[in-house]
Amino acid sequence: MTTSTYRKESTTTDRLLTASNLQAAYYTPEGQRVVAVDDVSIEIDEGEVLGIAGESGCGKSTLGAVLSLTAREPLMVEAGTLEVDGKQQQLGPQSKVPRTWRGSVVSLLPQGAMNSISPTMRVRDLVFDVMRAHDRGVRKSDALDRARDRFAELDLPLRALDAYPHQLSGGMKQRVVTVVSTLLNPRLLIADEPTSALDVSSQKALIEMLLQMLESKIMSGVVFITHDLPVLRTVSDRIAVMYAGKIVEIGDASQIASAPRHPYSAALLNSVLVPEPSFRRKRVKGIPGSPPNLGNPPEGCRFHPRCGLADDRCRTDPPRVGDELRFSDCFWAHDHPGETVPADKVVPVEEPTLIPTVDEEAEQDQLTTSEAVR
Repeated sequence: MTTSTYRKESTTTDRLLTASNLQAAYYTPEGQRVVAVDDVSIEIDEGEVLGIAGESGCGKSTLGAVLSLTAREPLMVEAGTLEVDGKQQQLGPQSKVPRTWRGSVVSLLPQGAMNSISPTMRVRDLVFDVMRAHDRGVRKSDALDRARDRFAELDLPLRALDAYPHQLSGGMKQRVVTVVSTLLNPRLLIADEPTSALDVSSQKALIEMLLQMLESKIMSGVVFITHDLPVLRTVSDRIAVMYAGKIVEIGDASQIASAPRHPYSAALLNSVLVPEPSFRRKRVKGIPGSPPNLGNPPEGCRFHPRCGLADDRCRTDPPRVGDELRFSDCFWAHDHPGETVPADKVVPVEEPTLIPTVDEEAEQDQLTTSEAVR
């Protein structure tokens, strides 16, 4: 899948977002504290797409809720600071976020389009409700005019405004929700697994639309959350790899994809099949075990119980190797500066089996046929 139509090289170094020391936890009815975002800090530049990758349960969507200021009980944001365009917002149990921040400074593109649209409302009514929530004095005609202009700009059919959700395809519903989520031209869009329920062609259409919106300055940056690494490699400028509530590695998308410096990143890449020629002979290997219980995470590096490169030092807090834009929290990376993690040692493969190429399969078929003739 390629999305080069609207892809552009970033020519600016203006900082859009600085999120510092974010801490968020879920509280169970029994009072247990489960920390899902643990001292996370990220930075995003103007015009950049930052991908957040990781297994289910690693805290990706929780981080999205914190960044989009949409956290609700039982999730509690305990600490942290958001700074967008130089404007700072402290986060915590007693913090009051200005209404103007939600929707116009940061906005959330939710995971499921069907769960975001009332089945009894036409899209045009949803548009008016969203606009009125931020501007009580807005007229319905003005809200619909803005929506029509946005639909036309993005080559979406205007008839979708008069439709009920069940009259739209899954891909069209997700694109409509994307438009509605960005009607106020937010500075930063948090896209929480927007392609997870879509087929490949609908994924491509949505990603191209997001990149077109970024190019047109409808928003100035995107945090793209997904477990789908091939999609992230396509859409992101940089990728942050998250495990058990912490970001363990961050770097350019090409660097993470081809030369990971944290064992978890290497294991994650080795556990998915990428439909590209260079990966034709790759053997997919799952990561043994399961992510830790965040109510009682392991000491030190949280990946060490599942890591083939771990040693006794990994039971203590790992060093940060690199800077805020390219780092890995790992003792192995500290001992092997600039080296790529050997994925076959992170998750040992006892009997490496290679997937045959088309030519090899044809050659084997010929041999089989010749033996049968003899």
